[in-house]
Order: sequence, then C-alpha cells, then structure tokens
Amino acid sequence: MRMYDLIEKKKRGESLSQPEIQFLVDGYVEEKIPDYQMAAMLMAICFQGMDRRETAWLTLAMEHSGEVVDLSSLDGPTVDKHSTGGVGDKTTLIAAPLAAACGAVVAKMSGRGLGHTGGTIDKLESIPGFRTALSREEFFQVVRKTGLSVIGQTGNLVPADKKMYALRDVTATVDCIPLIASSVMSKKLAAGSQAILLDVKTGSGAFMKTPEEAAKLAEEMVAIGCAAGRRTGALITDMDVPLGRMVGNALEVQEAAQVLQGRGPADLTEVCIALAADMLVLCGLAEPEAEGSETAEPEAAWGKRAEAVSPRRSGVALVRQALADGSGLERLKAMVQAQGGDPQALEHPQRLPQASCRYTVLAPADGYVTHMDTEGIGIASMLLGAGRSRKEDALDYGAGIELRKKTGEPVRAGEPLAVLYAGKERLFPEAEKKLLASYAFGPEPPSLRKHVLARVTEKGITWR
Repeated sequence: MRMYDLIEKKKRGESLSQPEIQFLVDGYVEEKIPDYQMAAMLMAICFQGMDRRETAWLTLAMEHSGEVVDLSSLDGPTVDKHSTGGVGDKTTLIAAPLAAACGAVVAKMSGRGLGHTGGTIDKLESIPGFRTALSREEFFQVVRKTGLSVIGQTGNLVPADKKMYALRDVTATVDCIPLIASSVMSKKLAAGSQAILLDVKTGSGAFMKTPEEAAKLAEEMVAIGCAAGRRTGALITDMDVPLGRMVGNALEVQEAAQVLQGRGPADLTEVCIALAADMLVLCGLAEPEAEGSETAEPEAAWGKRAEAVSPRRSGVALVRQALADGSGLERLKAMVQAQGGDPQALEHPQRLPQASCRYTVLAPADGYVTHMDTEGIGIASMLLGAGRSRKEDALDYGAGIELRKKTGEPVRAGEPLAVLYAGKERLFPEAEKKLLASYAFGPEPPSLRKHVLARVTEKGITWR
C-alpha cells in the first residue's frame, strides 16, 4: 500500500477503506508518511469529502493512535465540552467550572489556537505559572481535588490528531466537516468522559458559516459519539458577532473571570449558562428545560455526585445558582492553583500579561453597527500577536482587542470603536485597517439573531 495511491484515489472522489485509513493514520504518526503527502491528502478530502463510514473509521483510527484515558476510577459523572472555535470564545473557562461547581466531573483536554480562532490552552497559559502539560497522575490528582482540570494534548494521547491539527492550521484545510468531526471526536472519545457536549459555532467568525452547515457538522459528531456509547449532544451557537468584548488570551481570561463574578457581557453569560446547563443534563445531574430537550435521564449508577444533586431542578437553575454564590469562580481558582497558576490573577487582572502599547480605533461614521466580519476581527487580533499564522509562531499573551462597539449598537463618528493592544506600535496600522474593514455601519439598527440557535441530539434538531 502506497500513500501516493491513496491520495490519487481520494482525489478522484473514491471512498477509502478502513485498512487504507488505518494505514495513512499509522504511517503519519510513525513518520513514514511526510507532511507534504498528508497535506495533499487533507486537501483532497476537503475537495472530495468523506462518507459517514470513512469519517467514523478516521475518528477511531485517530482515537487509538495512542493511549486512551480511563476515567472510571473518578467518583462522579464525567462530562466533556468542546467548541468548534470562534473569536472571543472563552466559554470553557466559564462553563466548565460552573458545571464542576454543580457536581459534574470535568476532565478536559483542549487545543491551541487554530487559524483566526483562539485556543483554550493558549488562554490558560497566559495565567502566570499555569501548567497545561501534566502527567496522567497529576491530571487525575487535580480532577479529584477540584472536580475540574484542563490540559493540553500531552504524551501519547491522540498523537495523530496532534500532528494533523497543526498541519491543517497552515494548509487551509480547517473548514472541512469530516476533518473537524474526526479531530474533535477522536479527542473526546480518547479523553474518556461518559458524556460529551459540543458547542458548534456558526456565522462570519466560525468555520461553519451558515446554521445549516453547523447543523450538518453537529449531527455528524453527535452520531459518532452516540455510536461509540457516549451520551452526546450539541448546541448550535452564534458566532456572527464576537463573543463578549475581549479578543486575545489574557484579555479573555480577564473577561471570563468577570462573567464568573456576575458582571460579564450578557451574550457571553447567556451562552455559558446554556452550555453548562446542558453538560449537567447530559451527565444526569439535572433535568432539561421545558422547551423539549431530548437529552438523557439521570442515572444514579453514575456515582455519589449525581446523587448529591436533585435531578428535579433544571440545569439552568443550578448554573445560575453557581454564578450567584460565586462557586463557579472558586472552582476555576482552585484548578488554576492546583495546576501551578496564580489564582489571584483572576480577580486582579493587572497580574496577567499586559501589552506595552495600546491604540484606540475611532468610528468613521454616525449610525449603528450593522455587521461585523468576525473572522476579520480575529485576523486583526492575530496581526497584533494574539494568534498564529504559522504553527511555530510565538504568542504575545497581552495582545488583543477590546471591542467597544458591536453589532446593533449606536455609534458616533470619532467615538472609540475598539482598543488595540500589542507589544509594538508598528503593528497597529495594519491591524486597524483590517478591523475597520470588518465593520459595517448604517442608519438603522439591524435585526439580531439568538445567541443559542438550536439543540442537537441523536433524535434530531430542535431550532429555537
């Protein structure tokens, strides 16, 4: 079997067999297949697609390319959460500790920045001292102590995805449903949680530009998870507008802490409450909302934590309580401290990395913000040093953008539109040009769509 022949086969639009997919995954991990051939295969898949069987085979081959985590020794219902990525998407830093504060066990593996989107691991590493590379023993110790741990893809866990993830980032092969689905679900399955919630973004800042594309991806991933015996669901959420006001690693940590203190932006807070609530429902700690969620009923067999919380309460009610009493913030601080970070940085943002230069972008016209090219805003943040254009690029953790005006808000000419943060002033002109090109203005306010658009289960989609 030759990789050349498999590339040619997929280029012609033919389906690959399970042995062929296993060959290409094993060969790439063992470095028998070079980057340039795998890049060619990834591009062929982007153009020709994969059927559901191929996607499932690719997912399983990637999952078993290394070790698989066994979480059965943890006391309580384990749940994982994954976002397909966006601009200002710091939801893991909020939803995961809220779910943990309500009794869920969140043992999570996250990724770095991909394209114009930020990565949870990059955000966490902006906290002074925070360690994302833990041994298996340290990982379990943190989870047992705090109910929550977020680490990077370390050791020999899903090495196939670790290599392919970095390659896709720099070969324009990110926005492909089979590759996204297999990448996400291989990590989720290998991470070992009993329940998996997927946050599938849609809009100008997402890889899936339309709700229909997002629904297709969500259905694909939910089907893979359910077939593998995991309780899996998804929410389709809006990324036509950046989530929250901050874009950039340390800036987003600061904003996540504000949400957990009950004073964060309304859109970010709403999405995180919905995510955390569905995490609780999936792992059996709460009932779904009355609108008709089809998620699973609680199972007492999932441990003492499940028994400790009455399933008669809705997930939203439990999460709101964790926000109000501050237990979500305390859970995040406990995780940060257990992983070597400075927990005081969450309440004292001056302890986070700071940009040495700042620049205010002024609005060019009166009216309303009628549209934001969210991907363009993500690219502007990259230009400031907050993201990577190449996989070997270093990050400036203090760089990023504070959005003073967002879609639907009134603005006057000369009023601050955004504040740019960077380590060097020479980065501002190009970033300002990209940012201004990402805004549209008009005399009337636009209609705004919901922040949470739909819920997906194995039984189908419920649009809101």
